[in-house]
Amino acid sequence: MEGFTEQEKTLARSLHADGFGVVDFPDPEIDARIDRIKRNLGPRYDIPLDDPAAEKTKGDPRIQDAWTTDEDVHAIASNPAILNLLSKLYGRRAFPFQTLNFAVGTQQAAHTDSVHFSSLPERFMCGVWLAMEDIPAEAGPLFYVRGSHRWPIITNGMIGRRGYGSELNSAQDPYADAWQALCDANGKSAEPFLARKGQALIWTANLLHGGSRQTDRTLTRWSQVTHYFFDDCIYYTPAFSDEALGRLALRNLVSIADQTPKPNTYLGEVVDGPDHRNRPRSRLGAVGSLANRVFRQI
Repeated sequence: MEGFTEQEKTLARSLHADGFGVVDFPDPEIDARIDRIKRNLGPRYDIPLDDPAAEKTKGDPRIQDAWTTDEDVHAIASNPAILNLLSKLYGRRAFPFQTLNFAVGTQQAAHTDSVHFSSLPERFMCGVWLAMEDIPAEAGPLFYVRGSHRWPIITNGMIGRRGYGSELNSAQDPYADAWQALCDANGKSAEPFLARKGQALIWTANLLHGGSRQTDRTLTRWSQVTHYFFDDCIYYTPAFSDEALGRLALRNLVSIADQTPKPNTYLGEVVDGPDHRNRPRSRLGAVGSLANRVFRQI
């Protein structure tokens, strides 16, 4: 690992062995940003956040792509140190393409991002989850299945369904039995991430993860997820694709960092045809938009 610091080497080994790594978010203004995000986004949730004794799990806990209107969400997603770190670890330039902000946990079942976001070559995608407060076990913390990133990526062909042109209420439900079977076969179970404020979890594309059950429904679990792809790839949604037939639900992306188009490319050649120069900011194609609407990440 020539040119890597000892901290970077430790992180790279953790990503390789476990599928995730933990870093302190590299922003001296992170506490102020978190305070402003809570103040600015709080009124947009259908959750009684101002009442400490009220149940917090009745409304929708997430806001997608708040980076388009909130400068601090944008700054976290576009953090130069994180972009440089991911680019160094993966060997290609990283760019952020989606944000999700949460006021409470999702209590979402185990899943991998690989059915929602994938690339050719595969696995050039990762997520960075930032804790915006200390998160106890009772708040429904993020969980992961250590080492599951090494398991096969489950495709539609493997579970006997057609994806291209299909419509689902949840893009991940068809794969749940296969993921559980892999956990059972490998003797693996979920581990909670009891994060402290300002810690960030980096996870790889095929790591099984989700949201634990929230036992104290009066608690919040403020966090932000940013999803990243890497340059010179084809970007698509496997849940709505049939790879064996060459039918891919391609994504039309822009980088959150500077709103530059990120065309689907293969070895430097643009393969999807549309004129990216005139694409509206952060807009997905027809199939990509469908996938984005049904996608619900922890």
